[in-house]
Formats: sequence, C-alpha cells, structure tokens
Amino acid sequence: MARQIVLNLIIAFLWMLLNQSWNGAGFVTGYVLGLLIIGVFRRFFPTPFYIIRIWAVIKLLKLLLVELFRSSFQVIGAILKPKLDITPGTFKYRTELTSDFEIMLLFLFISLTPGTLALEISKNKRTLYIHAFNMSEEEEMVSSIRDSFEKAIMEVTR
Repeated sequence: MARQIVLNLIIAFLWMLLNQSWNGAGFVTGYVLGLLIIGVFRRFFPTPFYIIRIWAVIKLLKLLLVELFRSSFQVIGAILKPKLDITPGTFKYRTELTSDFEIMLLFLFISLTPGTLALEISKNKRTLYIHAFNMSEEEEMVSSIRDSFEKAIMEVTR
C-alpha cells in the first residue's frame, strides 16, 4: 500500500514537472492520473488497490460519527424523560477480531459511544464485557456491534 501511495505521488509530481504547472490544480490532475494508472496496473502489485483501504477508513469514521450522534440523542432523550424507563446491564461480547490493534479499536469505539462502556477484555482476547445504558435485549446489542463496528474494522484492517 505504501508503495502505491509513493508511486502515485511520484506520478503527480512528474505530471507537474512535465506540464510546468506547480499549483494545486496540476497536482490534483497528476494525482488523479496516477490513480488511473495504478488502477489499470493494480494486478502487478501484491497488495490491493490502496484507495479501497482509504475508502474503508472513511466509512469507519463516518460510522463512528453517526453512532456517536445517534446514541448521544438516545441518551439525552432517556435522561430528559420524566420517568426513567431504562434497563442498564452488562453483557459478554465474543468478537471475531484477532489482532490486538483490531480489538483495541473495537474497545475504543464502544467506549466512545455514549450509552455503552467496554469494561474488560478477557485473557484470551476473544470476549469483551460491555455495560449498556439501556439494554433491551442482549442479542440485539451483540448483533448491533457485530454488524456495525466489527464489520467496519475488519474492512479496514484486512
């Protein structure tokens, strides 16, 4: 991936050099041209096209922001009601993630989202203990985490 980025930057600077246009528009044109060239010849690279990974990172950050805002409003709505009708609870979450970096990202994203808090990681690094502010059903919470954060983290890291 790093080789593709460096090659793309070299193509962009070569484009600027050959056209003698040392400005932002010349760089963007060269960069897009480099993307097209690398995209055409991507089968000669051992790693996947790097734009796919960058797109996955952007989707993960978007997911984090959406979940952050959505859960913030859910917590605020629950607090502002005259009668608290919440059911806090703790549940176990068995993860499919394997590397320490992936598990750390999941742990941080769960802790950053209002209404949930990752408490502990088991010794085998496969189970997380999570506290939820309003836990209606454990399976719903597990599937929500698996379908959102865990899936997006796998797209970025694998």
